This record gives sequence, structure tokens and C-alpha cells, in this order.
Amino acid sequence: MTLAALPFSEVLERLGERTPAPASGSAAALTGALAAALVELSARFSEDEEALARARELGARLVALADEDAEAYAAYMRTRSDADRNRTIDVPLAVAEAAAETAALAERLAEHGNRSVAGDALVAAELAHAAARSAVALVELNRADGSRL
Repeated sequence: MTLAALPFSEVLERLGERTPAPASGSAAALTGALAAALVELSARFSEDEEALARARELGARLVALADEDAEAYAAYMRTRSDADRNRTIDVPLAVAEAAAETAALAERLAEHGNRSVAGDALVAAELAHAAARSAVALVELNRADGSRL
């Protein structure tokens, strides 16, 4: 079952379990997805259809990446193969890219969007930046020595 299909409380429980996955990569992706949802809100109030459509795409991508990260990590733990290790780098890199784009959209809406939702856009930017930084940190760890692995 995908993380998106679970109640939020169960997602939190799964993240806190003593299991290898889902873990930090999934949490970073889901944080980015939360940011994208706030960008959607800001875009709707700002009547910015282009930003709305892109935020929806980014949010869906980040939710999918949360599951991909858990799958990649679990696969590497089973196989210890180079291909699966590479996935533990590629997936958080994709999270970082999607989250960074989400942050840029949020910042644009915070500056130029409807002022009544500027706080939502600012929080979206902060969450997205945190997701991107976290994902980059995982990429660096997994590239360096596999210490997360």
C-alpha cells in the first residue's frame, strides 16, 4: 500500500517505526508535497492557473517519490547491489529538484500573489526549502560512503 493511500496518522506511525523504510527520504518528499499543497492554495487565491497546475504536478510527483524512496532503500537493504544503491541517490535527488521548484513557485506567489495568503506561500517556501535541503543531505550521505545505507 502506498503512503498516499494511508491515513495521515498511519503515515506518521510508519515513519516512526523501527524499520529501514519509509524513513527520512520519504519524510522529505512528503514535506515537499505539503508545501506543494500550500502553493496550490496560494495559486487558487491568486488566480494563477499556471502555478496551480504546476503545483499539482509537483505535489503528485513528490508523493510518488515518497514511495519510491522507501522502495529504493528497502531494495538496497535486500540486494546491496550498485544499481539499487544508485536508486538511493537518484530518488532523493529527484525529491530535491521537485522541492526546489516548489519553493520557487511559493516564493513567487508570496511576493506577487494574493496578499491574504502570503503567509501560506511563505510557509510553503520554508517547507519546500527544508525538503530540498534534507534530500540533498541524503544524496551526499549515500554518495559519500553509504553510511545511511
